[in-house]
Amino acid sequence: MQLEHHHHHEPHRSQHSGWLRAAVLGANDGLISTSSLMLGMATAQASPATILLSGIAGLAAGALSMAAGEYVSVSSQADAEYADIRIEQKALQEHPEAELVELTQIYVHRGLEPALARQVAEQLTAHDDLAAHLRDEVGIHDMQRARPVQAGLASAGSFTLGALPPILLAWLWQGAGLSIAIVVSTTVLLAVLGYVAERVAGGGGFKGAWRVLLWGSLAQAATALIGWAFGVSTG
Repeated sequence: MQLEHHHHHEPHRSQHSGWLRAAVLGANDGLISTSSLMLGMATAQASPATILLSGIAGLAAGALSMAAGEYVSVSSQADAEYADIRIEQKALQEHPEAELVELTQIYVHRGLEPALARQVAEQLTAHDDLAAHLRDEVGIHDMQRARPVQAGLASAGSFTLGALPPILLAWLWQGAGLSIAIVVSTTVLLAVLGYVAERVAGGGGFKGAWRVLLWGSLAQAATALIGWAFGVSTG
């Protein structure tokens, strides 16, 4: 009788936590900061051209700031990873047996019998000794390695996507009521972002929507009050 092999795959939400956090953070930051800046200018009675210009300037400054900050942060992580890699490479070259014993003890502590742990350590060492030590001793996985350029570009891109809606609204809007339009559109988009982010992470969605709405509304209220307090005359 021939046995049938069924491939079983369980999708895990935590696999997406890294890129999801960065994407949501960038988009939320772009949407909240840009719309709040433009709202402050609108409540200060600035001209439509000035409001639009403030949004474009906020997008450029914010995207570059996000890119630079993420690049520097991830570069520091990458430097630490490279240092650990060099340490492990040197240790494997100078003390291979001691490193094998160390790897064996790691598997013993995880629940394997000493003999089996030794066998697993030997086979993984024969396959790729450096990768085995980086993964199981240091906790560095190839798929999760720090990539500064990629992280910087992703942050700038997500910020830009979040900042574009209020800018496009100010560009296309004709007539009065721009402040209300910015508040309404930003509120709806924040709720959607929070809902989608939590749904992708495996949650219900509504709690994420309320979290984002709360802080986004506080930011808009603060800048609107500042704009109203220091309002200028258009005449």
